[in-house]
Amino acid sequence: MPGFDREVLGGELERGLTALALDAGTIPTSRLLDYLELLAHWNRAYNLTAVRDPGAMVAYHLLDSLSLLPYVNGRRCLDIGTGAGLPGLVLALVGPDQHWVLLDSNNKKTRFLEHVKMQLGLDNIEVVHGRIDAYSADALFDIVTARALSTLDQLCCWAGSLLAPGGRLLAMKAKPEADEFSSIAERGFRYDCHELTVPGVDGQRLLVECRLES
Repeated sequence: MPGFDREVLGGELERGLTALALDAGTIPTSRLLDYLELLAHWNRAYNLTAVRDPGAMVAYHLLDSLSLLPYVNGRRCLDIGTGAGLPGLVLALVGPDQHWVLLDSNNKKTRFLEHVKMQLGLDNIEVVHGRIDAYSADALFDIVTARALSTLDQLCCWAGSLLAPGGRLLAMKAKPEADEFSSIAERGFRYDCHELTVPGVDGQRLLVECRLES
């Protein structure tokens, strides 16, 4: 598409992977650019994301999602409020042996995800159009992810009934309020906070990793 320079964007992606200490040889960069090109194209008509420049999309969508990669080690994963597939679809592209359920209540975004699934031949994702508070899973999940979605207390409320024993909620936040942490402890979750430094992304990025107390 006009304005989408794969060589330039591929260089930015590979430099970002190096900055994240990820092995570019294990990351399907071409497939990630295929996804990004589809997103940039659909975004022109359907406004799927406020980030419109493909170069900024590399940082704010691809690299930001990939910063979670060291913490995603389960086989069955759920991304709630996935939007345009962030971070779930990006992580599914990198982890073909994982099964990802991508859940969102916005019809145009789930239609986009179904299109990406078909175009890229992804058989390890399941797109679900619906609300998380009405979602019923056939099996529990090792990992539940959420990116800039709701409060930690609400996320733990949703994830509590969806996580398998030993499963984890990975909540990507900008700056949680202090009382959010006390409320999730009251729900029986232990948590660890990891600061994420994402090349090209301004502001604080924090990963809150939550586990139910056994």
